[in-house]
Amino acid sequence: MVQSHLGEIAALATAACWTITAVAFESAGKKVGSLSVNIIRLVIALLLISGFNLFARGMILPFDASGSTWIWLTISGLIGFVIGDLFLFQAYVQVGSRISMLIMSTVPPITAIAGFVLMGERITLLGLAGMLITISGIALVILTKSSTDKKIEFTHPIKGLIYAFIGALGQAFGLVFSKFGMGSYNPVAATQIRIIAAIFGFAVVITVSKNWENVYIALKDSKAMKNISIGSFFGPFIGVSLSLLAVQHAPTGIVSTIMSITPILIIPVSILFLKERVFPKEIIGAFISLIGVSLLFL
Repeated sequence: MVQSHLGEIAALATAACWTITAVAFESAGKKVGSLSVNIIRLVIALLLISGFNLFARGMILPFDASGSTWIWLTISGLIGFVIGDLFLFQAYVQVGSRISMLIMSTVPPITAIAGFVLMGERITLLGLAGMLITISGIALVILTKSSTDKKIEFTHPIKGLIYAFIGALGQAFGLVFSKFGMGSYNPVAATQIRIIAAIFGFAVVITVSKNWENVYIALKDSKAMKNISIGSFFGPFIGVSLSLLAVQHAPTGIVSTIMSITPILIIPVSILFLKERVFPKEIIGAFISLIGVSLLFL
C-alpha cells in the first residue's frame, strides 16, 4: 500500500517541508533581514546538495551538464531564486509566511499561462475556471469592505502583497526556464546549477546594496542561524528531493495539487508557533484556492 502511493506520500511530505521552511525563514528574516537569510540558506543548500551529488552521482559539481543547460538553468536560478525569493522573503517579513504562501497559490496558474504563451501548452476551460477560483480564494482573504464607506480595501500592507505576487511570478517563470534547460538532465544536479547561479546573483545584490556587514551579523546570531539551517534542510534539500521522488511515482497533476496544500497546513502552525490570529474567512479562502489549483490538473 505504501509503495503504491509512494508519490502521493512524498508530495504530502513535500508540502509539510514547505510549511516548515516558510515559518523558519519568516522567523529568521524578521530577525536578520531577508537578504542575509537568502544567501546563507543557499550556501547551506549548496553544501548539502553537493554532498548528496558526490554520493549519488560521483561528482561534487555538475560537470556533465552541457553549455545550453548551464545557460537556461542559470537564467532560471536568477529569476526563480534571486528575483522570486528576494521578493518572497521580504513578503514573509511584511505580511508573514501564511499570507505569502496563500498568494504563492497563483504559481500553478501563472506557470500554465507562461507555458501557453512561451511553449504553446494547452489550457482547458476547466483550467481557466480553476485559475478564477484560485484568485477568488485569495481575494476573499486579502480584500475586505471598509466599515465606514463600504469601499473595498486590502486587509494587509499592499507592499507585502505585491512582494508576494512578484515572488510568485519569479517562481513560475523560474519553473518554465527550468523546463527549457533541464530536458532529460538529472533534476538534483539541475537544482544545484540554479543554486550556484543564485548565490552569485545574491552576492552581486548584497555587494551593490552594501549589506555584507548584515550577513556577518546574521552568521553570529545563533537563533537566526538555527532557523535558517532548519529552513535550508527542509526546503532546497529535503523538499526538492521529495518533490522529485513524488513526480517519479505519481502523476504531475496529483503531485502539484497535493503540494499546493501548504497554505492550509501553515494555518495551525501559524496559530501554535507564531501566535497569529486566523479568521474563518482566511481558512475558507485557503480551501477555495486549493480547489482552484486542483481544477488546473483535471
